[in-house]
Amino acid sequence: MSVQLTIDLPEDVFPILRTDPKHFVEEMRLAAAIKWFEMGQISQGKAAELAQMSRQQFIEALSRFQVSPIQMTPTELTAEFLADE
Repeated sequence: MSVQLTIDLPEDVFPILRTDPKHFVEEMRLAAAIKWFEMGQISQGKAAELAQMSRQQFIEALSRFQVSPIQMTPTELTAEFLADE
């Protein structure tokens, strides 16, 4: 199931951003997915789904936004490795 949202934007925003409405929506979905992933609110897989791309494509997009694909603190990462032993 999906939900459709409508957002009113000034018409001059698209030329300013050098984009069209379709590309703007794609970028907005990606930006939201990356931010929510960065904040730890959604998983990498869910973020990729929200951005409507594969997980690999999402990981590559993270680089463009300068966000690490690993969202664990060093302490959490160490604990994760020690738990597997």
